[in-house]
Amino acid sequence: MKSDLLNGKPIKSIIMFALPIMASSMLQYNYNLVDNIIVGRFVGTDALAAVGNVGSINSFIIGTALGLTSGFTIPVAQNFGADNKIKMNRYAANSISLSLFIGVLIVVLSHFLSRPLLRLIDTPDDIIDMSSSYVNVLYYAVPIQMSLNNFNALSRAVGESKKPLYFLIVSVFVNLGLDLLFVGYFKWGVIGAAWATAISQLVATVLAGLYIIKFNKTLSVKLKDLKLDIKISWKQLKLGIPISLQFTITSIGSMTLQTAVNGFGADVIAGFTAAGRVEQLTNIPMSGLGVGTMTFVSQNYGAGNYNRIVKSVRKIILLDIGVSVVCSLLLVLIGPSVVTLFMTEYNDDIMFAAKHYLWAIAECYSLVAVLFVFRNTLQGLGFTYANTIAGAGEFFGRLAVALIFTPIIGFNAICYAGPVAWLLADIPLVVIYLNKQRQFKRLARGD
Repeated sequence: MKSDLLNGKPIKSIIMFALPIMASSMLQYNYNLVDNIIVGRFVGTDALAAVGNVGSINSFIIGTALGLTSGFTIPVAQNFGADNKIKMNRYAANSISLSLFIGVLIVVLSHFLSRPLLRLIDTPDDIIDMSSSYVNVLYYAVPIQMSLNNFNALSRAVGESKKPLYFLIVSVFVNLGLDLLFVGYFKWGVIGAAWATAISQLVATVLAGLYIIKFNKTLSVKLKDLKLDIKISWKQLKLGIPISLQFTITSIGSMTLQTAVNGFGADVIAGFTAAGRVEQLTNIPMSGLGVGTMTFVSQNYGAGNYNRIVKSVRKIILLDIGVSVVCSLLLVLIGPSVVTLFMTEYNDDIMFAAKHYLWAIAECYSLVAVLFVFRNTLQGLGFTYANTIAGAGEFFGRLAVALIFTPIIGFNAICYAGPVAWLLADIPLVVIYLNKQRQFKRLARGD
């Protein structure tokens, strides 16, 4: 059953639409969580550090790739709202082919970049081989990940947020089984974890693709329509590139920060990694509401419901800030216990790093709520250039902390790098949105 985001109570509609997205995000998060727990317990601390060390590089390459697909489906949602089925189907079909094509190009490029990037962030010699092996396997799955992200975005663009959840449920169980088989039984180490992730993502992609092409009743995507259209591709790229640049810029900042973290040794890297996984978990409700808001805004923008957009964004930001307060409490009260799941035995150095990081994030978590709401709202409106501006703010925040404050303050500076980055991203997003809000109020009045 699809959610009707064009009629009824906006906040209730957004929440109901976002709940399956949150559940899907939780399952996607489990790919990394299961890998980290099994690797940490079956292989050891160095292996956990090796997997965590590639996070910033993984975000740089894979995050950049997935950012493109986030822009490809914005016209699909807008034309769905405008009830223009011909354009909606054209954009949908082209997004499938474009995602796969770019994914293959990125595979080739990423394998040349991975080892130099690991050296660039000062990866310790005792974990660089494991980090390289792990990330190079994951890069083979970039076209798969891009296609999966695109198929799921297409479903959500037309108001269907439940089907992606069903497909991910299947793939998570596949990932868990393969992790235990490859890492626990065959003793393949981090390479086994990477292959388990890639294969399970392939399963989800096949299921999602079959649904979009064969069984989705709103979209009408035929195999013959999958030929790339240069004109449509250019329009989609103009929307996707700014979002991709946001991922690229923020990932470079994260890589710079990871360089500073790596200077503290494997135990601190492991603690930082484990705490980061806990943070990602509490990010899910705010992120899900953000994606739900983006689809709501896109559809209503296409339908010309400007006043509905303005009133709803005002309410959703208050809701998201409330959620952030609850998530902050969870980070402090439950976070340290979750961190221990990554260890075979208690390690004071790992726990010290993890607890300091969790406290710093919890103190400033409302900044994330603001970031998710306004970034996704502007993205849904098609003003994706705001993503690049916000990404630049995040980059300079992390860069300043890594290069200026870490040598002076130490690890505590690293813990507050995220909040500084969020603040510098929030400021331009709020300014841009308030400007657009005034325009929409005039449009709603018919001025």
